[in-house]
Amino acid sequence: MEETLTLRPIGFLRSGKGVRFKTLHQPDESAPETNVLELTPGPGLREALRDLAGIERIWLLWWFHRAESWRPLVLPPRGPARRRGVFATRSPHRPNPVGMTPARLLGIEGLRLLLGPCDLLEGTPILDIKPYVPAYDAFPVSSAGWIDEVESLQAGPPRFEVAWADLAREQAGWLASAWSVDFRPRLADLLARDPGPHRSRRIRRQAGGGFWIGCGGWKALFRVEGARVEILRLQPSFPVRFLMEAWRAVPDREAQMAFLKRWPCPELELREGLPPKASRDG
Repeated sequence: MEETLTLRPIGFLRSGKGVRFKTLHQPDESAPETNVLELTPGPGLREALRDLAGIERIWLLWWFHRAESWRPLVLPPRGPARRRGVFATRSPHRPNPVGMTPARLLGIEGLRLLLGPCDLLEGTPILDIKPYVPAYDAFPVSSAGWIDEVESLQAGPPRFEVAWADLAREQAGWLASAWSVDFRPRLADLLARDPGPHRSRRIRRQAGGGFWIGCGGWKALFRVEGARVEILRLQPSFPVRFLMEAWRAVPDREAQMAFLKRWPCPELELREGLPPKASRDG
């Protein structure tokens, strides 16, 4: 039996989502979103698309291209801070980092497939496409174990009220209007559910009081008083010297540089060492 297998991508997804913070854990089917699967020109691929038109949804099999290692126990981003066996989760940290997701097929333009909302990052390698067949692929009454418990909690009303301090509101508004960087809805949703420290949600306790949460290449400082969460200010996740090194892959680099000119963060000028792993992989 072969101990290794060779996989070759048939194409790459263009979603415009460069960091994981911008992707929901499950796609929002109501979102007005279009993604593009660009197939790599190769023998037989055009013929392989024959008869795909008319199929409303397809399965995408893909590679977690930013996963660096696998873990037998992982901490899911939703629910209480409890580690689960990786085979009972959809974590990217798998023995073989293969993912699968259904997507609505909106159209076919040559070797470009137009897709509806999906939870994949920009540049995700696509390994295969299969038709979604409702009669065989849907089992809505099946039990999902611990996931059902989390879904039940998520379906309830938010436990916390989220407010923005004047500075944080100004900073977030400037990022959205000047740089089209807007993580306000996602940030508010996460903190309204559970603002407690959590590794996968990138929430850390701040020395001296308060908490930080990572938002892709950014961080938000907040405090919790009873059932109220107040977002105090924003700042880049990366030290200044990393922003100056063009060879580093830094999300929103130009926006971060402009932000620091407007709102200097002296502590970022002194930071040394490697960037946070969670910031590197989004």
